[in-house]
Amino acid sequence: MAVVPSLEDSPYKRSSAPAVPVATRRSRSPPDRAPCGDRKTRRSVPPGPRRHSHCACALGGRFRRRGSPPPSVSRDSMKTAEDASGARSEGPREVGLCLLCGLPAAGKSTFARALSHRLRQERGWAVGVITYDNVMPDAFLEQASARPLPSHWKLLRQELLRYLEYFLMAVTNTCQMSAPPNRTAAMWEDFITCLKDQDLLSSAVLETQSCYLLTKTAVSRPLFLILDDNFYYQSMRYEVYQLARKYSLGFCQLFLDCSLETCLQRNDQRPQALPAETIHLMARKIEKPNPGKNAWEHNSLTIESTPCSSEASLKLTDLLLTALENPVKYIEDNVEQKETDRIICSTNVLHQADQTLRRIVSQTMKEAKDEQVLPFNLKLLAEELNRLKAEFLEDLRQGNKKYLCSQQTIHISDVISFFHYEKDNIVQKYFSKPH
Repeated sequence: MAVVPSLEDSPYKRSSAPAVPVATRRSRSPPDRAPCGDRKTRRSVPPGPRRHSHCACALGGRFRRRGSPPPSVSRDSMKTAEDASGARSEGPREVGLCLLCGLPAAGKSTFARALSHRLRQERGWAVGVITYDNVMPDAFLEQASARPLPSHWKLLRQELLRYLEYFLMAVTNTCQMSAPPNRTAAMWEDFITCLKDQDLLSSAVLETQSCYLLTKTAVSRPLFLILDDNFYYQSMRYEVYQLARKYSLGFCQLFLDCSLETCLQRNDQRPQALPAETIHLMARKIEKPNPGKNAWEHNSLTIESTPCSSEASLKLTDLLLTALENPVKYIEDNVEQKETDRIICSTNVLHQADQTLRRIVSQTMKEAKDEQVLPFNLKLLAEELNRLKAEFLEDLRQGNKKYLCSQQTIHISDVISFFHYEKDNIVQKYFSKPH
C-alpha cells in the first residue's frame, strides 16, 4: 500500500512567506508548473459532500495511466490554438471541473497542489488549479475600509466565473481565448498568469488584441480544473455546476473535512491570520454538499485532513474518473413550458399587485382625511393615486418598464416599494398644502 503524507509532511506544503499584495503579484512559478500563487486562504465558508474515508492529500493509491495514441497533428495558416500547440486531439475533449471546498486553514491549497502533481505525473492529465484567493482581491484585509462590500464581492466571484467560461469556450472549441469586456485589469492578469504558470496558456497573439493561445498540453490531453475556495453556500457551488452543464463537462465536489480546532491552530501560525471569530462564523454558516437533498451534488466526496488510506485514495480516483467519463448532460430549455410559466407568474404578480395597490390607495386616502385635507384636494389626490395605480399595472401587464425599468425579474415586493416611493411624492404635495 502506498503511504500518503499528511498535510504537515507533504512536500507541497505552503511556504511561510508573507502574502504578496494583489497589485505586485506577478512572479512566475518554478518550471514544474506548480499551481498559481502561494497565499493563505482568506475567504468565507465551505461545503461538504457524502462522507467517505480519510484522505489528507487525497493521494493514496496509484492512478493508472491509460494507454492512448498520440493526438493527430493539424496545421493551419491562421493563428489559432492549433498552430500554437501543434496538436489537436481527436474526438470530444474530456474536461472536468472539481470544486475543492473547506474551512480556511483546512489544507485545501496544499491538497490541491499535491493532487495536481499526482494527476500530471501518474495519469498524464493536464491540470489547472485556480485558487480564488490568488486571483481575486483579498476578502479579509485588516483595513476594514479596503474590504469589498458584500454585493461587490459577489460581483467579483461572478466575474471570475466569466473568465473561467471564456477559457472553457476556448478549450471546448480548440481556439484562441479572447479577453472579456468590462474586466477588472489586475484580476484578469492574475487569472492569465495562473493559467500560464500551469502550461495551459501561452503568450498573447498580439498584446493589443488580448487574445491568448492554448498550449499543446491544454488541447491534447484530458483536462481537469480544480477550483480551490471555501464555497460555503450551496448557491456558489451550483453556479459552477451550471457552467459544467452548459458545456457538458465532468463535475465533482471534494469537501476537505478538518476540525474547527485544527483550523484555528493552523490559522494562528499564518503570517496574515484571519480573526478567530471569522472562522467560527464560517463554521456555523457552511452548507456542506448534500447529495440526498440535491441530485446535482451526487458526485461528491468528503475526505479528512489526516493521512490517507489506500481505500480512500481509490475512492477519490473513482470520483475523478467518474466525473470525467460521465459529463453533465446539457438539457435544452423547454421554451414553450418556460413561456407558460412566465405567463402564469405574470398573471399572479399582476393580481397580487392590483389587490395590494388598491389597499395602499385606500389607506392613503383615509390618512388624508384624518389630516383634514380639503375636499377639493382630496378629489385631486384620489385621481392622481388611481392614475398612478393604473400606470403601474399597465407597466406590469405590457412590460413597458416605465417605473420598473431596472428590474429583470419583478417580484411583488419590488412593485410595492416603487409604488410607495411614487405615492409619497404625490401625497407630499397635498399634505403640505394649507387645509
